[in-house]
Amino acid sequence: MPDSQRLAILCGGGPAPGINSVIGAATIRALVSGVPVVGIRDGFRWLMLGDTQHAVSLSIEDVSRIHFTGGSYLGISRANPTRDPRHLEAVVTTLGELGVDKVITIGGDDTAFSAMRVAAHASGRLRVTHVPKTIDNDLDLPHGIPTFGFQTARHVGVDLVKNLMVDARTTTRWYLIVAMGRQAGHLALGIGKAAGATLTIIPEEFGSGRVRLAHVIDVLLGAIIKRKSLGREDGTAVLAEGLAERLEPDDLAVFGELQRDEHDHVRLGEVHLGDVIELRLRERLEELGLSASVVTKDIGYELRCADPIPYDMEYTRDLGYCATQYLLDGGTDAMVMMVDGHFRPQPFSEMLDPRTGRTRVRLVDVGSEQYEIARRYMVRLRPEDFSQPEALAALARVIQVSPEQFRERFGYLVGPTPSSASASGVLNAAD
Repeated sequence: MPDSQRLAILCGGGPAPGINSVIGAATIRALVSGVPVVGIRDGFRWLMLGDTQHAVSLSIEDVSRIHFTGGSYLGISRANPTRDPRHLEAVVTTLGELGVDKVITIGGDDTAFSAMRVAAHASGRLRVTHVPKTIDNDLDLPHGIPTFGFQTARHVGVDLVKNLMVDARTTTRWYLIVAMGRQAGHLALGIGKAAGATLTIIPEEFGSGRVRLAHVIDVLLGAIIKRKSLGREDGTAVLAEGLAERLEPDDLAVFGELQRDEHDHVRLGEVHLGDVIELRLRERLEELGLSASVVTKDIGYELRCADPIPYDMEYTRDLGYCATQYLLDGGTDAMVMMVDGHFRPQPFSEMLDPRTGRTRVRLVDVGSEQYEIARRYMVRLRPEDFSQPEALAALARVIQVSPEQFRERFGYLVGPTPSSASASGVLNAAD
């Protein structure tokens, strides 16, 4: 077989459970067809520099059992070749020097965009396919189809939140739990809903515009007051870290100078959203004459390199197999999807958002029954709390104001909200 007939595999972005399953399945499928495989270490980082020394040959023996493990056998990076045409050319040329004519990229929306640009720049020199990976679950797949790693991250996150819920009740405190999710609230909502957290706050619930920090604080205040009116002094609130990116510029100033990654995204891991919200929340509680023990906890890095649960192991082995098979069959320029048990390629050309020129991001559908059910089980202020005199009076008593004053202060929180015509009744979470 000519040296040009090689498959390269690389991983970009942040870790997610199941990466190794994709690497293993893709490698084995190629090797049994006689196609050599090279693993590219650290994403696009070294390729952009014309470095061929960070490519390793992969064998079936190397990868046959890595699907059980978290992390990435090939490492990972956020290196972005799309910023400079010279970097794109270096990537294509270096892969050519390695004898590669087929490439599988594994990553989220940024890596998908890089794959598109590399494929376009190669002008036929490479065939490229992308495997959708992110615990944020925000790649634009059909409804109900997760990105790989999401289910494992949610599973591990639920265990962590479950323990914090017990601690909250035992010690009579509130936990503010910040979960990963740069633009979308899928992970925070998935964890909060499955665990039965007191409430979850995600960017999508505030519409498409900017979010005021004071609004987020008031949502939490309302939940704390409502819990107190029900005789509970504890609670758990799950917050999507993407709230930070949606804050008004003057609210963002509280975080100081914000660092950005290679794809020009705010490094949310360095933004102490929970600490800022805790500080502001304590100030508001004091103004209202309320006491509450509040503790913040970030969860995210604990989730990314967890060993995949069986769902993600099976799912990612399917994706890895199909990615290689698609390239072997002559396919290119598409993302790999499994829809109703069948492989479906999504062309790169259909993944771009015409407004931004970037890959489309899948947000939580706050108009869905799935989201409405989540809201119904949360403890937060609702229209019924203001329309029922007894409920309103109970809330007002907590902060020692009149019902009219309470309505004036917090009534705006129960303005138009996503609803479902088939959902009815008011449900409050037990924990």
